[in-house]
Amino acid sequence: MASRHHEPVVPQQPKGAAGPIGKQKPAAGGDAKNRRALEDIGNLVNVRAVEGKAQPQAGRPVTRNTGSQFLSKAQANNNTAAVNKKPVVVAAADVAAGKGGKAVKQKAPIKPKPEVIEISPDTNELKQVGQKGLRNASLRKKKIHTLTSVLTARSKAACGVTDKLKDPVHDIDALDAENQLAVVDYVEDIYEFYKLAENSCRPCEYMESQVEINAKMRAILADWLIEVHHKLELMPETLYLTIYIVDQYLSMDTVLRKELQLVGMSAMLIACKYEEIWAPEVNDFICISDKAYSRELILAKEKAILNKLEWNLTVPTPYVFLVRFLKASMADKELEQMVFFFAELGLMHYSMIKYFPSMVAASAVYAARQTLKKVPLWSTTLERHTGFSEPQLLDCAQHLISFHSSAAESKLKVVYNKYKSPQFGAVALHPPAAKLLVEELKASST
Repeated sequence: MASRHHEPVVPQQPKGAAGPIGKQKPAAGGDAKNRRALEDIGNLVNVRAVEGKAQPQAGRPVTRNTGSQFLSKAQANNNTAAVNKKPVVVAAADVAAGKGGKAVKQKAPIKPKPEVIEISPDTNELKQVGQKGLRNASLRKKKIHTLTSVLTARSKAACGVTDKLKDPVHDIDALDAENQLAVVDYVEDIYEFYKLAENSCRPCEYMESQVEINAKMRAILADWLIEVHHKLELMPETLYLTIYIVDQYLSMDTVLRKELQLVGMSAMLIACKYEEIWAPEVNDFICISDKAYSRELILAKEKAILNKLEWNLTVPTPYVFLVRFLKASMADKELEQMVFFFAELGLMHYSMIKYFPSMVAASAVYAARQTLKKVPLWSTTLERHTGFSEPQLLDCAQHLISFHSSAAESKLKVVYNKYKSPQFGAVALHPPAAKLLVEELKASST
């Protein structure tokens, strides 16, 4: 095996070299072995290398300021060189003959080209160019009326042919995109579920199975509950849930006449505990009923109702649909108050129990737009979000408008008096739209 240690090889002296070979310097900080130092990576300035020569400085990135400085220095150097440049006189003999008597052609000195550094234009110029481009783009987007298009439009108008503009479906949730409480991402799924759930949760017609109560008694109870709700300043969700609990319980159990008000009080107590932040106490209902029922009777009836309903209180009432349909209707304050006026008239009448809550809500919006003479009466956006076309709502809307026509002469005037006050915009004082609705019914039948 060859030994690792061997004699150092002495390099030969190249030809033409003057003097003897000098001893090589050892590497900086190194030992007797021949080692090379790592090269500079450009992040050090003026570092001495192995051979003792100064390294060039690392290049700086050329910015707009440094670029302009380089350009001014280069122009100044060229001007100085041009001023200091002296004409050189060359003898003819020197030009004619070179070494060895041979003629040598003198080459003209090559002038170095000045370094040209491109500088980006000013921001003002960029803005001017951008604005000019935007103006050109806007001009291209403008519709140009050519002779052919004008003649075609006039021909269609002369022949009675017109292009009807399609009613677009508006994105009613666009303004609530950043509102987390609006749940824009899945609000459509929620209302699809409500549409499916309203069929199974809806109370059936129950008056034929009741022995001592009738539709008029139910209307009196609903009228009293609406008044209590208004006096206690409860949430609107509480009222609609109260009426639902009453109807659902009456469709499941037979109630005596003397217990009908007790059912209504217990139903409102349950709804308040479910919807309100600060629910009224049992003593409040005792005082409102003029101590007709004791505390024990109210709590016992509350427990009986909850057991009968199997504690299922999360149901789609007309109110949840009213909120969505009003948003699709892009309603102002007057239209909103009118819609709630029709909806509460519908709560009082037992004949409205045969309609789905979503249809009652959509019909209330349609009847309100009919009364206030809104144009159009029913839009594509409303049809898209309610799921009902205008002909489908005429029958239910006719009932609501007829309730409005007879509200002033009715003995049960709580809803009418409530919505004729300035607090609710006095919307009940608008003339009923019965004649307009009759014309719509005749037009749809023909």
